[in-house]
Amino acid sequence: MLRTGDVLQAWGKILRGERPTLSIEITRECPLRCPGCYAYDDEHLGGGVTLRELHDRRGQELIDGVLEIVDRYKPLHLSLVGGDPLVRYRELELLMPALVARGVFVQVVTSAFRPIPEAWADMDRLNVVVSIDGLQPEHDARRAPATYPRILNNISGQNVTVHCTVTGQMMKRCGYLREFLEFWTGRPEVARVWFSLFTPQVGDVLPEILTAEERRRAVEEMLLLRREFPKLEMPEEMIVQFRTPPASPEDCIFARTTETLSADLKTRITPCQFGGNPDCGACGCAASMGLAAIGAYRLGGVIPVGAIFRASVKIGQWRNGKGGGRPAPPVTAELRVLQ
Repeated sequence: MLRTGDVLQAWGKILRGERPTLSIEITRECPLRCPGCYAYDDEHLGGGVTLRELHDRRGQELIDGVLEIVDRYKPLHLSLVGGDPLVRYRELELLMPALVARGVFVQVVTSAFRPIPEAWADMDRLNVVVSIDGLQPEHDARRAPATYPRILNNISGQNVTVHCTVTGQMMKRCGYLREFLEFWTGRPEVARVWFSLFTPQVGDVLPEILTAEERRRAVEEMLLLRREFPKLEMPEEMIVQFRTPPASPEDCIFARTTETLSADLKTRITPCQFGGNPDCGACGCAASMGLAAIGAYRLGGVIPVGAIFRASVKIGQWRNGKGGGRPAPPVTAELRVLQ
């Protein structure tokens, strides 16, 4: 849950021309071969080189590299993804205390193919997100060796977030999301559940892509299920954003506030964490929708926070010398709020 202090800190970084959120693919390696995985798409890094072809780091070189980047960017929120970060579990066990000591909120996204370190269970400012691709028959077929039995064993005694990306295959079966929530919200190790919708690249023709009707039903079901399952930690204002996702990366608050680096710790992933050429009209990113909901909120019932965000970005770019020599932004109603 966002705290006022966090929001003000993030706003301050934006006004300085900085991005408050950092995401790092800390390894190119993953034991899974999941259909539709965007990280291993040929165009994920813009073409010419793929994630598996990058030189990634390990051992002390990886630890030092991540800490150097964090000290340089000073993010408020850091996501460690991959590949699968737990491929580098030895490095993570040393990194985590150092990152938390810097006051960074850390999120580790994993398939839980190996045990979560015991020390993480009670670590402040750490969120372990376990990716689950649907109910056991479908998940185990798609994500072996990270099967249900293995995940349940590896998250024992932990406090994790379960994240499921809803696909077209799931929405072809009535009651699928309810069954998923019935299983996972009943587990003591699961603190919360998040849903995303599958996000394709432009031109993709995949069974994972939801039709317009399936997307509509997914939204309606989530709106109902959140009342019945409190662990579905997705506010109504967030869920309704799936109906009209940001039209482009320029309109996406998440894309514009997150710096994303790949496994060599140098290659930037653009225009957002999906890389390549994501179909923004079919975006299902939960993080994007969460920030879009904040952007839609009207201060005093009048000025959308999103308008203030866009004005803040302009000020930050101007102050940071990225305004292309243009004069200071004109004083609009949004900028008067900032003043």
